[in-house]
Amino acid sequence: MEQNAIIEIQNLSKVFGTGDTAVTALSDINLSVEKGEIFGIIGLSGAGKSTLVRCVNLLERPTAGSVIVDGADMTRLSEAELRRARRSIGMIFQGFNLLMQRTAEENICFPLLLAGTPRREAKARARELLEIVGLADRAGAYPAQLSGGQKQRIAIARALATNPKVLLCDEATSALDPTTTQSILSLIKNLNRTLGVTVLVITHEMRVVEQICNRVAIISDSRISEIGAVDEVFRHPKTDAAKRLLFPQGEHPASFRIGGPLYRIVFDGNRADKPVVADMILRCGAPVNIAFADTKVIDGRVYGQMLLQFPEDETVVQHMLAYLDSEQIGYEEER
Repeated sequence: MEQNAIIEIQNLSKVFGTGDTAVTALSDINLSVEKGEIFGIIGLSGAGKSTLVRCVNLLERPTAGSVIVDGADMTRLSEAELRRARRSIGMIFQGFNLLMQRTAEENICFPLLLAGTPRREAKARARELLEIVGLADRAGAYPAQLSGGQKQRIAIARALATNPKVLLCDEATSALDPTTTQSILSLIKNLNRTLGVTVLVITHEMRVVEQICNRVAIISDSRISEIGAVDEVFRHPKTDAAKRLLFPQGEHPASFRIGGPLYRIVFDGNRADKPVVADMILRCGAPVNIAFADTKVIDGRVYGQMLLQFPEDETVVQHMLAYLDSEQIGYEEER
C-alpha cells in the first residue's frame, strides 16, 4: 500500500450473475486515495461508479481483487471485523436514507447505539454534530419536516457520528437544487478541512468535481480510463470519456466539426483579461468560428476553454498556433 494512501483498490472486478446472463460492472480497477484529500470518481450513468464506491465498504463484495482501507484488506475480514472497520467509513446517499419515524437527533444517534455507545454519550455527540452541520435547532424535527438540503445535512451528521476517517458520497447532491448543492459541497469541503476526513465523491456532474475535488478518476465502460489532478484533466483530457464529460450534454468535440480543423484552447484566470482570440484574428487576418466556450472554477482559480474552428488554409492555421505559443496559451487539436 502506498505510504500516504488511506484507500487502495487493486485489480478489482465485480460481476453480477453467472454464465450467459453475467454482467461485468467493474473490470480491473486500480486506484489509490491519499489521506485527507477529496477524490472524485466521475462517469456517465451505468459506468460502474456507484458499484465501485459500494465495494469500498463491501456493501458489494468484489468478485476479484482487494480493497485496502486504512491498512486493512476489507475483503479478508470476518463479519465481526468488517462491522468494526465500517465504523471508520461513513457514507451518504442520493436519497438521504433517513429513518422516517425517528427525529433528526435520533437518526444521528442510531449508528452510535448500534455500536454500543451509551445513550447519553450518543445524544451529546448528536447535538455536537447538529451544531457542526448548522441544524442545532432542528434536533426534534422528523425527516418529513425537513427540506432536501436539511435531510442531507442530517445524513452527513449521521455519517460522521462514529468519527470516520473516510466519507463516501454516492451522488450526494444529485437530488438537490443548484443553490442547495452549493451549500452541501461547501459543507463537505469544510468538514474535510476542519476534521481531516478523507472524502470519496461519486458523481456524474463535472461541476461537482471541479468545485471540491483534488484529483479525479474517470470511469467508462466499467474501467478507469483516466486519473489526474482536476485542473490537469480539464486542461488536457486524454480520453474520449473525459472529453464527453467536459463538453455540454456529453457531446464529443467532433460533433462540432463543420469545416477547418478544431482546436481546443485553455486558459486560466491570469490571462482572462486579454482578448486572445480577437488579437489572434487581427494579427493573422482570418476569422475563426467559436463552436463552444465555457468557464469553470477549479480549486479557487478560474479556467476557461474554447473550441475554435480554424480556417482551412494550413498556412493561416500555423500562424494562429504560433501566436498562441507566443502568448503561452495551451491548445490541442480535436480529432
